[in-house]
Amino acid sequence: MPDTASPNAPTVRTREHEGIFVITIDRPEKRNAIDGATARALDAAFDLLDAREDLLIGILTGAGGIFSAGMDLKAFAAGDSPVISGRGFAGLTRHSLRTPLIAAVEGWALGGGTEMALACDLIVASREATFGLTEVTFGLVPPEGGIVRLPERIPRNIALEILLTGDPLPAVRAEQFGLVNHLTEPGETLDRAMELAQRIARNAPLSIAAVKRAVMERTAFDDRDAFRQQDPIVASVLRSHDAKEGAQAFTERREPHWQGR
Repeated sequence: MPDTASPNAPTVRTREHEGIFVITIDRPEKRNAIDGATARALDAAFDLLDAREDLLIGILTGAGGIFSAGMDLKAFAAGDSPVISGRGFAGLTRHSLRTPLIAAVEGWALGGGTEMALACDLIVASREATFGLTEVTFGLVPPEGGIVRLPERIPRNIALEILLTGDPLPAVRAEQFGLVNHLTEPGETLDRAMELAQRIARNAPLSIAAVKRAVMERTAFDDRDAFRQQDPIVASVLRSHDAKEGAQAFTERREPHWQGR
């Protein structure tokens, strides 16, 4: 299916393919920097992703060989904010999406660009991609997930070095720390993200949603509390039609037919 422009802004394109929803930031002339209109269009796309039960996973990427340069500073200086109330930068960084989201990162992901990638569940990046949280060099801090998420995703001392110096983090090094799931050659991240998404989307919808919810909502500090928190989420999956279908399909040596119930 061809990409379609968002009705809210022509700077975001979306397309669907077999349960996968691809969201593309399309401002290459601005290095895919996020202004208010783009943020609102992204927010609408994330809402659609979460609202439709037939969309099992999303991919966020950027056009023109770059993920995103973060905030559009010129637009922001004119009073145009890319922060959506209650949902953060680009409608994503403080938004608890039900549906898994993969970042496909080419080129630079700077400031809010890195924070958008950190808000995704999985990251596929080009070997030539670079992440950057340079806010301290401008007398600022990264408030939309850089401080909160980076120390959770890579070793704390490495995260502090990046946050305190503002030095860039090449994707190859990020992959060594476990921040990046898969490295690709330049220009191949979307294809690799699609392959990963297809492997996820072939699984039972209730199971996909339950796994993400249980992982993201864990607040317990020990396993016993974690199991108590997890079990109500898991219970509905174990009672579902799809759980029975999965076992039956295995027994009958055929592909399962998921119904999401």
